[in-house]
Amino acid sequence: MPKSAYTSRYFLKMVGLSGAGLIMTHTLDSAEAREKQLPNIIYIMADDLGYGDVSCYNPDSKIPTPHIDALTNAGMRFTDAHSPATVCTPTHYGVLTGRYCWRTWLKRDVLEGDGTPLIEPERLTIASLLKQHGYRSACIGKWHLGLGLAFLKGKQPLQNTHWKTGYWRHIDFTKPFTDGPKELGFDYFFDTPACPTDDCLWCYVENDRVIGVPQSRDDRMEIPGWRHEEVDTTFTEKSIKFIEDHCRDKHDKLFFLYLALSVPHAPWLPPEFVKGKSKVGPRGDQVVLADWCVQQIRETIDRLKISDNTLVIFTSDNGPRIGANGHKSAGKLRGYKSHIWEGGHREPFIACWPGKIEPGTVSSEPIELTDMIATVAAIVGHDLPPNADEDSYNILPTLLGKNNKPVRNALVHHSCFGTFSIRRGKWKLILGTKDSGGWVEPRDKAPEESFPGQLYDIVEDPYETKDLWNEYPKVVQKLIALLDEYRNSGRSRPLR
Repeated sequence: MPKSAYTSRYFLKMVGLSGAGLIMTHTLDSAEAREKQLPNIIYIMADDLGYGDVSCYNPDSKIPTPHIDALTNAGMRFTDAHSPATVCTPTHYGVLTGRYCWRTWLKRDVLEGDGTPLIEPERLTIASLLKQHGYRSACIGKWHLGLGLAFLKGKQPLQNTHWKTGYWRHIDFTKPFTDGPKELGFDYFFDTPACPTDDCLWCYVENDRVIGVPQSRDDRMEIPGWRHEEVDTTFTEKSIKFIEDHCRDKHDKLFFLYLALSVPHAPWLPPEFVKGKSKVGPRGDQVVLADWCVQQIRETIDRLKISDNTLVIFTSDNGPRIGANGHKSAGKLRGYKSHIWEGGHREPFIACWPGKIEPGTVSSEPIELTDMIATVAAIVGHDLPPNADEDSYNILPTLLGKNNKPVRNALVHHSCFGTFSIRRGKWKLILGTKDSGGWVEPRDKAPEESFPGQLYDIVEDPYETKDLWNEYPKVVQKLIALLDEYRNSGRSRPLR
């Protein structure tokens, strides 16, 4: 592969896609934003990337991730960061809204692309918050939160669907989509409606229109010329173009880029230029592709001389699938994607903000991805209303090295099939038995757990090997009561 093949221009030529015009509307004067020294914000979230996939978290990883590691060297690496759920849709909802997805109608599984839009139109999102502070926002990548669809004559939408419905053939793709990112604060939108490599509709949506008209093929629909291998290079190219256009046309403004990658989600079809780059087959090669995407974004902001004023965050939406060839994709953690054990929701989380975050630092502060909106609000000085960020905590003091007390009172997690866990201090309680609430078989045979739940000392036993449910009944009672309080009150963060 020639050196030029690794450049963004090569892939722009390869995929043959161009950007769309962007319009900025805001309520905060740009001069005021500059005076506040607010940063551009780039949030990159991989799909099914595990705690043990990245070499800065797992020295024994069989996958090279030099560019993610370099981000760690330039910023802060969190060792106790968690997704709110063990699958993708509820995590995406939590990141953008600061609210647990199980508070919506979606109580388990994930939303398919033809499902009812999940984010309520009136709900504050990171994008709509930042719009009030002079930011221009782009949502690029995997949306997976539902779109308002137009239906063919005589056909009706299915309400609150969350699993494969085969309903794509009832949709009129010549009409615009509604109730998507553009209605939730984003100025530009380029995505695939659901899992771009594992769903029954294979297409791109730009702003409110499908690019091309999907055609029926076997049990799915796809646009002509669709190639799985080009999905994430396309997302990356669109992200680069958004940043370039912004810097050229709106150089005195700020931007927020939400880049939701599809790798390393199955079916593991990496492009040629990363094939064989890992020692664990196609899934590992797709982790290499995620690392390449981080490289392209960082090289772009360096080239445009905006890296010193840009906060870059890299993480994943849930735990990994099982690694191949002895690779421990979840590290030493127990469980994988869909499980309520740590391997299902403990994530890599790296933040880099030159001049603000001390390079090469490591934080053991327990945080959740739902904490993004409260943190962004703190950065821009936004007072959040009572009906927003119900499960979001401000981690800015931790990022700036000014935190001397725990940020969160507790962490709540939710498995694919609705199993809850709650963690407070060293104690983690799981309301479920040995199936863990997931569909992926655990790495090792699970020990016998006591009905109706599990209790672990996550400090002394981070790999969840010894169930203490029967030994500490008072701890069990207190944690169940706290979880009940969070579930019944509609929030886990106290009102300000």
